[in-house]
Amino acid sequence: MNLMVSSFILVLAAVVSIFISRVMPQISVNYLSLIVGIGLFFIPVLSNHIENFNSEIFIGLIVAPLLFFEGQATRLNAVGKELKHIIQTTVGLVILALIVAGFSLAGLGLVGLPLAFILAAISTPTDATAMESVTNGLEMPSTEGTFLKMESLFNDASGIILLNMAVLWYANGYINYGQTIIDFIISAVVAGLVHNAEAQRSRLINAQQVHFAFDLVSMITEIFNSMVFVVLGFMFIKILVNEQFGHGSLNFLLIGLVLYISNVLVRYSYGRLRLSFKNRPAWIFALGGVHGAVTLALAYTLTDTAVGRGDFNLVLMAASTLIILSMVVPTIIFRWLLKPALTDDEATSEIDQIRVAMVHHAIDTVQKMYLPSNVKESVIFDLMTQKQRTRTRDFARAWVDVVRRPEFTGAEKELEMRAFMNALEQERQYLDMISQREVKYQKYVFKLYNETLLAESLVIGPTIFDKDKATE
Repeated sequence: MNLMVSSFILVLAAVVSIFISRVMPQISVNYLSLIVGIGLFFIPVLSNHIENFNSEIFIGLIVAPLLFFEGQATRLNAVGKELKHIIQTTVGLVILALIVAGFSLAGLGLVGLPLAFILAAISTPTDATAMESVTNGLEMPSTEGTFLKMESLFNDASGIILLNMAVLWYANGYINYGQTIIDFIISAVVAGLVHNAEAQRSRLINAQQVHFAFDLVSMITEIFNSMVFVVLGFMFIKILVNEQFGHGSLNFLLIGLVLYISNVLVRYSYGRLRLSFKNRPAWIFALGGVHGAVTLALAYTLTDTAVGRGDFNLVLMAASTLIILSMVVPTIIFRWLLKPALTDDEATSEIDQIRVAMVHHAIDTVQKMYLPSNVKESVIFDLMTQKQRTRTRDFARAWVDVVRRPEFTGAEKELEMRAFMNALEQERQYLDMISQREVKYQKYVFKLYNETLLAESLVIGPTIFDKDKATE
């Protein structure tokens, strides 16, 4: 019961964060989730019901589904095309970053070598979802974006393997190269890739179910990702207040900074020397290695190991500092490195004009059809609502007309349905033409196209036949 209450509070906090992000779209939902998580700690009636976090539950119920859905969103053939680069970034780059970060921490005398490599291993995985949050309103170049997405999809496995080795070194005093937990990543990421390939070939078998699944996955992903940052904010402030550290109260800040700088410099150098990037793309690649859910999850796995409580808190706080730095720094610098993307506000005026013209094409089609006046008026009114400008009194007047008039007969329902089908088909033809002419608005035009398809699914139904005729 306590776990259910705790989970409900975290989900509720995540939903609140998402709701606030809709009101304040200029601020990334990840930052808002962090703030909500911090605020949650200072509300005793809620924070007292938050259970101590279990690493298996956190990874199994939140992180694993996020990895699965991330793999599900990636086409298998795209992975095949980028296989060489995936191996480069998930093996060569990860090992190089581990060595540089680990020896940097130990060389500065911040922690011992085994704990330094635990921290370094935790800092290797990147997060595509967190990366998207720092590019909000900006246009990520396709080449660098592809490298970053593919890297984040597979470097989780490398981080898990290296962390396992570092923990054994910490506990036993030596490294056992034979032990690995690669099976975990196979059941999160690879399953998602396979499911994606299967779904692409079977999506028309039950289109309604597939469409519902896409919407459901999108919603779950958004909530789970927000939950990760709520947990991050909550635990960060909780440990900071309690000050349970093994190596000084504020050492975690310096450790997190060293981890971040080491990773950025390694990534920049690797981008220039191994991936043949020029200066600007190399900095985009370096700063685009944003950390998130997996980094936090790896830190939590230490609760079930021989790592002491003080060292665990130090690792968790350092990892939290690393995550926050990896988000804040590119959020600022990308304003100069990346081009502004077309924002929703900038597109609103143009899309409104396209929407109005689309509706007028549909209405012209209905006007030319031979229909009973009551059916024609009803269809035209419903089409006009697509403009999203219908006033309340217009709805009230239409409602009164519906109450006063008898229900459509079966024949009239069929005529209404066919009028809608023809009208919506005209809307899609118009949008198809616009999508080829207005390339920069394609995303928004296709969104309108999808709305017309969903609208048509609402007006096509089994209740079009004349009941009187059916009983004859």
